[in-house]
Amino acid sequence: MSSPSSATTLAPAPIRPAVGVDAHALFALSAPFIRSGALRRRSVADYRTAAADFLVSPGPAGLLGCVALGGLPDGAAVLYNFCVHGARQGTGLGSALLDALLHRADGRPLYTATTGSARLFHHYGFTEIPARLAPPGWAAGLDPARNSRVYLRT
Repeated sequence: MSSPSSATTLAPAPIRPAVGVDAHALFALSAPFIRSGALRRRSVADYRTAAADFLVSPGPAGLLGCVALGGLPDGAAVLYNFCVHGARQGTGLGSALLDALLHRADGRPLYTATTGSARLFHHYGFTEIPARLAPPGWAAGLDPARNSRVYLRT
């Protein structure tokens, strides 16, 4: 009998709201993605200030994944800083985090930007839109050098 793959034997990771003391772990989880250009640079202090925006999946040696939901002045929301530890990619953790975030978004229009493939966003009903159609205050903060594509889920 063959042994199951590690992805199928991993127990589902819990997801909870982040708190200020998670700031260092959020920074550590995000650092490789920041270095690669996939995430915007943030400091530990930035993560501490925005902790209430985050949902996290804790693991025995740090965070396994995170995603944040920020509000926009027009009542819409923005999904940001979405990342899953490399060892947990492909295990469904990203989908679980996104499900929890969509529940938290409570049906509001939801914007995001990514430099990645956006396969998961497409699966969840996000559609690519021109950045000029996104809320101006948020879109102005996008770094053109990163070549992010903007998505909307209504």
